[in-house]
Amino acid sequence: MSDPKAEFERLLAELRPKLHRYCARMTGSSVDGEDVLQETLVKAIEAFPHTGPLVNAEGWLFRIAHNAAMDFLRRRARQQGVQADEQELETVADPDSEIERRQVTAASLRTLMRLPVAQRSSVILMDVLGHSLEEISAVLDSTVPAVKANLHRGRQRLLELAAEPEDRPPPVLADADRRRLAAYVARFNARDFDALRAQLADDVKVEVVNRTRLNGRTEVGRYFGNYSQSNDWHLVPGLADGRPAIIVRSPDQPSGPPIYFMLVDWADDRLLKVRDFRYARYATADAELIDFP
Repeated sequence: MSDPKAEFERLLAELRPKLHRYCARMTGSSVDGEDVLQETLVKAIEAFPHTGPLVNAEGWLFRIAHNAAMDFLRRRARQQGVQADEQELETVADPDSEIERRQVTAASLRTLMRLPVAQRSSVILMDVLGHSLEEISAVLDSTVPAVKANLHRGRQRLLELAAEPEDRPPPVLADADRRRLAAYVARFNARDFDALRAQLADDVKVEVVNRTRLNGRTEVGRYFGNYSQSNDWHLVPGLADGRPAIIVRSPDQPSGPPIYFMLVDWADDRLLKVRDFRYARYATADAELIDFP
């Protein structure tokens, strides 16, 4: 007889990349999407013992993820002093279009963020993740006609946005941050982990996403020890979703595609926080990663 809890944990691990893809596109950031995903998993684990038999566990998880993403967007709107967008719904015909579907799939996170929330969630769930109209209406607590209306409008808007010229200025990083990041990467690539340990703040924190959290100089020192025993990485300074980051590639292909990335924060010249996506490589597919020249 199968163990429901074990089966649920297996499902969470299996759906984690797919849930992240939704959360990243809803928030406009692979990093923020991971935050929303973690909130989703915590809520799901807490609720599971009290839910009873789940007829559609995947749909239930996406409903939790959607609500967590909406909470995140509301918090961000309050912090930025703007009102969250609302979508007036009308029933319109929505013929399937392969061109529109490809446009949605290829759209960047930044472009998707220009859609109203209702349109964004509908096109992501159908055109990126392959959910049916009925499944989407259940996730969004909406109606099939409303979902069809939002799909139609969202797809049309993405076609319009695709025709606009790219006029966003390239992201920049302060010179001091750039120097710190470059020095950190140089020492890491040289395997001078003692020098990196000497840079740690007393209250340094490391999150190895989807694996563990480490606090303080002693625990974080072991993090560098683990890297000293592996040879499958080459680090490059850069940006991830506009944040100071380290892009990790294969040492056999130092100019090849990114494998994963790390985020780093500093307090003066002390390393304060590392967020390492080595065991959450699904996040790389949605992150906007830029190398420094």
